[in-house]
Amino acid sequence: MTKKPVSMKKTILRLLLYFVVLDVCVITLYPYFAMLCTALKGRSEIFASIALGQSTILPVTTLWSNFIDIWSRAPMAKYLTNSILIASGSTVIAMLCGIPAAYALARMKFKGQTAFLGFVIVSQMFAPVVLLVGIYQVMVKLGLTDSILGLIFINAAFNQAFTIWLLRGTFMGISADMEQAATIDGCNRVQSMMKVLLPVAAPGIVTTLIFIFINAWNEYTVALCLIQTDTLKPLTVGINTFNGYNIIEWQYLFAASIFAIIPVVILFMCIEKNLVSGLASGGVKG
Repeated sequence: MTKKPVSMKKTILRLLLYFVVLDVCVITLYPYFAMLCTALKGRSEIFASIALGQSTILPVTTLWSNFIDIWSRAPMAKYLTNSILIASGSTVIAMLCGIPAAYALARMKFKGQTAFLGFVIVSQMFAPVVLLVGIYQVMVKLGLTDSILGLIFINAAFNQAFTIWLLRGTFMGISADMEQAATIDGCNRVQSMMKVLLPVAAPGIVTTLIFIFINAWNEYTVALCLIQTDTLKPLTVGINTFNGYNIIEWQYLFAASIFAIIPVVILFMCIEKNLVSGLASGGVKG
């Protein structure tokens, strides 16, 4: 059989789609490209461009040494370690608390369930900045100011509602017959959840996990207010070392920012296959 020729209208629409996608990619990636180029410039080149009003994106002299210099000018290794501890710890706590709560909301019926779900949604409306004064007072009473543990608990608490809501949708999208079959085979409720439900819900769990980690990794305001000791600062706050009162060392600031982006990019590359399916499963039923 001979293939039907593609109509001119379909060809134009396809080219238009490619053009739109290309524009979106350029607009999205350009700030990162500009940041990389600035990180490779020398201080004199940056300020000369600003003074003359003739700034160029590409560096005249490429200085890869900027990425090495930041490690000697600030405790970057400590900042990076602190961010990993905070993001990982808050992710673990949020998942350990969120999975049972989401399972209960998806599979059990109890009084006040609707009110609790409403509370979960409403809690997402409050930004950390609004609650900052109350958070600080609570941390002072608990003795958790200027500590990594305090930031872990705060980030876990802020991400708890998102965890419950997304995982509840994931669990509701899975047939309960599978767990009932496991119960007939001798499993109790906890065993059926661990051995049957969680493996099937793995894409949604991985998606939730990565979003919690990224939210905790990018958190800035609370950490800025609670942490005073330089060696306890996460990376998002620590890179302010290059933002002085009299001068901003743009090349070092952007170089450190690129180091802060790399772990998130690696995580997205690792879970890319599960990301779309996990988000779709989390939105099957509300």
